[in-house]
Amino acid sequence: MKFYNREKEIALLEKIDKKSKKSAQMTFVTGRRRIGKTSLLIKAGKPEKCVYFFTAKKNELLLCSEFAEEVKIKLGAEIFGTIRTFRDLFGYLMELSRTRHFTLIIDEFQEFQSINPSVYSEMQDIWDRKKEGSKMNLILCGSVYSLMKKIFENSKEPLFGRATQRINIKAFDVRTIKEILSDHTSGNTSEDLLAFYMITGGVAKYVELLTAAGAFTLELILDEIFSDSSLFLDEGKNVLIDEFGKDYGNYFSILSLIASSKTSRVEIESILEMQTGGFLERLEEDFGIIRKVRPIFSKPTSRTLKYEINDNFLNFWFRFIYKNRSAIEMGNLKYIKELVKRDYKTYSGRVLEKYFRQKMMEEGKYTAIGTYWEKGNKNEVDIIALNEKEKQVVVAEVKRKSANIGIGELKQKADILVKQFHGYKIIYKGLSMEDM
Repeated sequence: MKFYNREKEIALLEKIDKKSKKSAQMTFVTGRRRIGKTSLLIKAGKPEKCVYFFTAKKNELLLCSEFAEEVKIKLGAEIFGTIRTFRDLFGYLMELSRTRHFTLIIDEFQEFQSINPSVYSEMQDIWDRKKEGSKMNLILCGSVYSLMKKIFENSKEPLFGRATQRINIKAFDVRTIKEILSDHTSGNTSEDLLAFYMITGGVAKYVELLTAAGAFTLELILDEIFSDSSLFLDEGKNVLIDEFGKDYGNYFSILSLIASSKTSRVEIESILEMQTGGFLERLEEDFGIIRKVRPIFSKPTSRTLKYEINDNFLNFWFRFIYKNRSAIEMGNLKYIKELVKRDYKTYSGRVLEKYFRQKMMEEGKYTAIGTYWEKGNKNEVDIIALNEKEKQVVVAEVKRKSANIGIGELKQKADILVKQFHGYKIIYKGLSMEDM
């Protein structure tokens, strides 16, 4: 598949590489699994000056033997004797980088936590002693967000404060998703775009899988997801088990409820009959999987809040696949597909709201974008967007069909909110599938 939408990241990596020719650079790269981190790093790297280590879960001696072979092949460097520890190999490479410039990419860097946790303190010691005069471009990449965050951002960890740059790889934006559809189909509809956005959320691997299968309509996408050989059915577990560890059952239960529109802590706790504050906090702060949603312009301490899952595919997976895992295990995939079709219009209506909010954010014209509701979930407004420079407030209602949008009713629902914007132009809008 063509390489899409990473111009900014490639430019930044090239800038870092240029700096490293004068002084050693340490960059850590994060992003959820399947987002395309490895492909980006390999694309940006110069093959003749780039050493790539994949940190598999295996014995340190075996791992270092594979790494040493990679060094010989890529750099033509002769390593005498057997490298038994990563400490010895990294020390050797730091010495080598004093005489020649090269890039070292260590992928799935967080896996050293289970292989040999002392690697991090050993690297810190070697880096501190040998970075002066080094010309190494060190890139440390990982897909377990919580561990990567701990390794580099926890002040008690050895590598805290050592990185010179952080890069967080995000999903493709709306413009790129549109471009991909246009490149691979002719005459695609808004319904096709919404279904493709709903499942992939712009995650590179999911885009690649659906593109390879030629699945660009709702029917074909669902056929691909609910096929016997589908890679999507276990994907939620594959992405999150390493993050959550032995407590994954509680986390999965909470995420399943949020995906099924049980979005307040009170609702979640009444169903699970347990305290969930700590789990919700970790899902937001440590794992970055959910976020708090408050009515726009409310105080940060306001108790009026809901939770939502950030990731489109994970939201879909918890709503339809994990929730119906008994039917999945029996192989009753046709039944689940029919459930998705039954609930599709309601479910995709929420996705459509998110699509337009994301699209407006990417336009870069607004100071704040959010939703609004009053106590008891009354007077809900789908989108409020503030442009302080132009002194404008956009108040929008989102429906699949434009005929179902009532601007008069929208004005009534937003009445209390807009009264606080004296001197601002209030723009009321209806957004539907036709506006995608």
